[in-house]
Amino acid sequence: MLYYLFRFLEQFGVPGSAMWGYISFRSLLALILALVISAWFGEYFIKWMKRHRISETQRDASIDPFGVQKINVPSMGGIIILVAVLVPCLLLGRLRNIYMILMLVTTVWLGLLGFLDDYIKIFKKNKDGLPGRYKIVGQVALGLFVGLTLYLSPDATIRENIETQRRGAVTEIVHKSEAVKSTKTTIPFVKNNNLDYAEIVGFLGKYKTQAGWVVFVLMTILVITAVSNGANLNDGMDGMAAGNSAIIFIALGILAYVSSHIEFASYLNIMYVPGSQELVIFTCAMVGALIGFLWYNAYPAQVFMGDTGSLAIGGIIAVLAIIIHKELLIPILCGIFLIESLSVILQVEYFKFGKRKGCKQRLFKRTPIHDNFRVLPSQLDPECKYVFKWPKGAWHESKITVRFWITTIILAAFTIITLKIR
Repeated sequence: MLYYLFRFLEQFGVPGSAMWGYISFRSLLALILALVISAWFGEYFIKWMKRHRISETQRDASIDPFGVQKINVPSMGGIIILVAVLVPCLLLGRLRNIYMILMLVTTVWLGLLGFLDDYIKIFKKNKDGLPGRYKIVGQVALGLFVGLTLYLSPDATIRENIETQRRGAVTEIVHKSEAVKSTKTTIPFVKNNNLDYAEIVGFLGKYKTQAGWVVFVLMTILVITAVSNGANLNDGMDGMAAGNSAIIFIALGILAYVSSHIEFASYLNIMYVPGSQELVIFTCAMVGALIGFLWYNAYPAQVFMGDTGSLAIGGIIAVLAIIIHKELLIPILCGIFLIESLSVILQVEYFKFGKRKGCKQRLFKRTPIHDNFRVLPSQLDPECKYVFKWPKGAWHESKITVRFWITTIILAAFTIITLKIR
């Protein structure tokens, strides 16, 4: 809103109004504003929740070897994050931009889905929350909406990167002059770094383009569902999900910026996505909101994120990556989320396999994998056979959290490096 106001005032020569045309100015302002809102609103939100005795009743210290009590701590803290993101984006973003619209819809939709889950847990005293099938339906519906919007919207286009030989050994990267609809995406570690979903179904002949968009929509649904659930599983320790997500959003902000800048896109030999610069404003707002939230969520937490935050954050990450055609980098960038999800799946399947053989067995001491590191030998089931017993002792929650942050920093840096490793 302020963007349009000051661009209007620029026509009359109002001093300072021209700054609102710069992405760098609006992005940094969004970061600061989101951080301030998150920290300020967070304090009042926590006090209001405590005053009305609204807390997540199922949290306790039974799985913490250090006996830290986490009862009567307010949940639904994701509301703090969502408010701190939406306000700066509505004020500073270009609301006619299709990508900004998609991010706002994603934030509200998954925020509401997570809110329903937290509401059932807290107010209905049902620790299972919203049935898993309803979450999946909500995530699939969002994936279908995002995929079809990117397919049907005339504003969702790219300019493909092509190589041209010049003076023998010197290679120049240029982009096609015409912006087109495309089912192509960036693939890491490959010199010809564009993968076209339409080519995967090339055997369909003249129908391969339409079939390629079907594959793209299915991929969108898969990525949104997987990352959203992975972020949800990662939200199990104070500051864990918020810190990891802030790092991931910084990397996505960099990728969005270079994808929206034709010279950087040419240098890195990636697709140029016109209009994606507005995503930089969104990612900066998200980073600011998460840092402000960490003021209260860092150990020992004064508020929990809840599914209101974790489900939304995971879906937002997925949609951002899909818009800039970098969804195949998600397994690297969100490696922590992937490992968390795989640990749970493998643990369940391995336990079921042992049960069919009549024995009690587990791969890890506890899952999701971050819980594996805070289990004492005395807490293990003596009748159960464990494959991985490392570490022998228990790590403190804050140490686990920081080490997961460090791992995510390494993965984020490696994700950006993949643009040059081919």
